[in-house]
Amino acid sequence: MLYILRIHLSCRIGIQNHTKKMNQLLKNLLNKMKNTRGSSLMEFAVVTAMMAILAATAAPKLSGLSEGAMGSKTMSELDKLVGQAANFYQDTAVKEGRGRFPGQDKYNLPVGGHADNQAILDDIINIYNAAGEITDPADFDYYSADDGSDWVSVFGVSNFDYPKPVEANLRWDDVDEVAPCNVCPDSITAGRFEWLRLFGNEPLGSPYQDGHFVYQVVAGSGAGSKSVSPILYLADIEDPSRFHVILQP
Repeated sequence: MLYILRIHLSCRIGIQNHTKKMNQLLKNLLNKMKNTRGSSLMEFAVVTAMMAILAATAAPKLSGLSEGAMGSKTMSELDKLVGQAANFYQDTAVKEGRGRFPGQDKYNLPVGGHADNQAILDDIINIYNAAGEITDPADFDYYSADDGSDWVSVFGVSNFDYPKPVEANLRWDDVDEVAPCNVCPDSITAGRFEWLRLFGNEPLGSPYQDGHFVYQVVAGSGAGSKSVSPILYLADIEDPSRFHVILQP
């Protein structure tokens, strides 16, 4: 059985409804102007000022709703990534004798710069006190943070459709970090190639200007009934402390 731990961004999407209400209000004002004969310049100026105020007050709300929509979109894309990773794990368990994640040469080999779960959790989890205040902020909460050097691009830092942001400091991903295992497919266990095949060479992109999907895998261990499965961490570098998912079979 696969267990997926998700961190959701709470948001309410209402851009279309809000826009319709605003458009209707402006339309009513214009119709009133047309139907009023002999409108003075003063009346025209008042209506124009009202329209400007409506536009100014609506802009922040629309911006906030748009931000919420992008947050929901990036979580939806992360869900797709983790779903395909789960399928990949099950397939390789059958074909190779032990399940692994994209980019792993073998189930007991890591992907990325961290060797244990705690190091990754320090990157993406904020610690709060009883009052709800952050006492220990996540280390990787911004796309250009130095901690990005431990994370690997899902579809490649130089992917034609969705390259990494110029200032993002990510782990190089052009070649395998470890030699292929004796049962893994030769020369194709570089993660970006395996992720791309899972999506039919149609990569997913973050909706954020400075976003980019990255991942790490903590290696599995042991054998038989005492084996421990690897753990997959996926995130959007727009803010990994807000946008991430964790998958452990």
